[in-house]
Amino acid sequence: MTVVTSQGQSADIFPLPQEMRDEIIAHAKRDAPRECCGIIAGRDGAPTRLHETRNIAEGNRFYEIDPRQLIDLEFRLLPEQDSEIVAIYHSHPESPAFPSATDVRLAFWPDAIYVICSLADGDRPEVRGFRIRDGEVSEVTLTD
Repeated sequence: MTVVTSQGQSADIFPLPQEMRDEIIAHAKRDAPRECCGIIAGRDGAPTRLHETRNIAEGNRFYEIDPRQLIDLEFRLLPEQDSEIVAIYHSHPESPAFPSATDVRLAFWPDAIYVICSLADGDRPEVRGFRIRDGEVSEVTLTD
């Protein structure tokens, strides 16, 4: 996995309102010690709504969005709302907010931002964003 970190460049900024970050953190805490997962819908790359999804993966160190929910979101609900998937989020209950090798291998949405919420420091959850394309990870600055 190649890692490229870029901060502050306009092409690497994703506006994620604090209320959505708070929703992601709350979802992560509710589902811990399992990883939580969800979709952030939006228009023109800007988020408008968060959709919590079910993690159907076995165990605590992996996530897999329920395919029925994903299909319903992508082909029914989001088109009805004139929106699209702009980000995919999940949590790392015990590890840093950085894509794991599995996260990179299973990053099937090259145009989406991957948002990871770490609960490793229980008092201070960390939320970070990344682009993952062709095995390359680059950090995206999250702004309010």
